[in-house]
Amino acid sequence: MTYVILLGVGMHTKQHLVTVLLLIGIVLSVAVNLPIATLYATETEPTDLGEVEIREYEGADLSSVNAFRENSIKGPQYIDIETYKLNITGLVNNELEYTYDEVIGNYQSYKKVVTLNCVEGWSATILWEGFLVKDLIADAGVDPSANTVIFYAYDGYSTSLPLDYIINNNIMIAYKMNNITMPPERGYPFELVAESKWGYKWIKWITTIELSDDDTYKGFWESRGWPNDGSITPPGGNTGGGGIPEFPSWIILPLFLATTLFVVIYRKKLFQSRQISGASLQTRTTKIA
Repeated sequence: MTYVILLGVGMHTKQHLVTVLLLIGIVLSVAVNLPIATLYATETEPTDLGEVEIREYEGADLSSVNAFRENSIKGPQYIDIETYKLNITGLVNNELEYTYDEVIGNYQSYKKVVTLNCVEGWSATILWEGFLVKDLIADAGVDPSANTVIFYAYDGYSTSLPLDYIINNNIMIAYKMNNITMPPERGYPFELVAESKWGYKWIKWITTIELSDDDTYKGFWESRGWPNDGSITPPGGNTGGGGIPEFPSWIILPLFLATTLFVVIYRKKLFQSRQISGASLQTRTTKIA
């Protein structure tokens, strides 16, 4: 009888020990795996620290998004993106109207490093990211008679470019600069990246893209005397690598020689004139004496 009782006690003790060991195992498992689970959650759901401007891309140095002079016709425009619409009008089969999010979400974006050259004498090299104009207008169905694309801005500015130029050069409207969303001062929501054209063709705050057959259309600055083509390198010409046209180098030496000769002759005549004046004064002095 005593043996049976001891055996029962022993079995009870073993069951208790097993239970304790299981509880310890569960606690240790949770303690070990909780940091791993937390780390995994951190890796799959990172905290957004915001956009950061880059200053180098594929080995090319980039200008700052602030390296621009303010020269718009009415100052920076601050557009309410909730009510903003981008309109495709003119010689198209179906006029379209896009919200900002529809453009961002429905079209393939592209990146390209392009330098903006201003006629004022400054430039900025930026990594632009945006959408091809030809993709946007294709969905509207471009009429075969269209040969010109006219862009209109929120501040009343406008400019135009040949349709062939837009298509053949994959011209885009940008919404990002150097990996950050374009600031309002630079043209948010969209600026035209008119590569190989002077800065007055890089229209900002675009609201309407119109297809037209008027290849003589003149925008804001063009109607005030600036070339309608706007090319940095005119057809058949050379501006020395894309900057402001240089002073003709062939005329520098002849101009220098002519200037030097003029100075030498002038100084010689001036010296002779002073000598004559001095001699005359001496003569008059002698006569008075």
